[in-house]
Amino acid sequence: MTLFSEIAEQPERIKSLLASQRKNVERIAAAIKKRDIEYVFLAARGTSDNAGRYANYLLGAVNGLPLALATPSLFTYYKRPPTLKNALVVGVSQSGKSPDIVSVLEEGRKQGCLTLSITNETNSPLAQASDFVLDIQAGVEKAVAATKTYTTELMSVAMLSAALSENKTLWTELSKVPGWMKQSLKQNDFISQIAQRYRYIDQTVVLGRGFNYATAFEWALKLKELTYIIAEPYSSADFAHGPIAMVESGYPVFAVVSKGKVFNSMLEMLTRLRSDISAELIVISNDKRALSLAQVPLSIPADVPEWLSPLVNILPAQLFAYHLTIAKGFNTEQPRSIRKVTETK
Repeated sequence: MTLFSEIAEQPERIKSLLASQRKNVERIAAAIKKRDIEYVFLAARGTSDNAGRYANYLLGAVNGLPLALATPSLFTYYKRPPTLKNALVVGVSQSGKSPDIVSVLEEGRKQGCLTLSITNETNSPLAQASDFVLDIQAGVEKAVAATKTYTTELMSVAMLSAALSENKTLWTELSKVPGWMKQSLKQNDFISQIAQRYRYIDQTVVLGRGFNYATAFEWALKLKELTYIIAEPYSSADFAHGPIAMVESGYPVFAVVSKGKVFNSMLEMLTRLRSDISAELIVISNDKRALSLAQVPLSIPADVPEWLSPLVNILPAQLFAYHLTIAKGFNTEQPRSIRKVTETK
């Protein structure tokens, strides 16, 4: 099994997750509703932290739940955990082994909070520290760079949101995700060819906003860990407050621009970068206006709703990082200096 094969199997993993875990997710949602939950306190690292960024927007926008991203060092090194009254404490980790993430769940349980782990290892320390376990069922992920564990984490969060909302329309839209993913993967040959154009770049920025703020961070992470370029993720709003000054003619800018509430803001930024600065744009979108501004347009199906677009947008991003790694002559299966499981304290 290779990184490429793991990218390719994501539609089937998502389909299986939907079929096998819906009842469990609905059971978890029912338990949450019985408690006086006022907010979600989420702990994660790396790719899972980016899934947490998605949860931040989704649970807020759809379920009215504020979400705070934990600072695990307060629980381990400083020994000064915050008061977690009326919180749903969530740990997201593909391995479930990182001691600092586990410590947050253990403290949440100690303070009488409801605890939930979202993990690929149901017998892990994280799962054992939780009242409920949501098995992402990604299967064995051998490549060091996480791909299918990321999208199954996103789907798990999306399923939980749908279950909490009790909106049947959301479940109908969720069922369409595997098909949308398959369509997006059809761009593989084009991405393989176009990646050669960027084999000498050593720095870039990755823009996203709203639900796809998470996608910008995850795309940037894949570029960093696989191709070793300096890839800095930004909200397009934050980018306008200073960092845009680093962009000059021909500078590569990666952007995720889906239809939805933040589309016009993102389109305005792309227009400025292309017309005023002559930046080189690599754009993932389901809108022709955004794609028309790009030197490299990467499309997803037009009918993907904004709340689910991060699950689909990340696939062409993963393929781009994979093929750029090959173009640069690096090892896609074993990036330097990092391991599959990182256990931070």
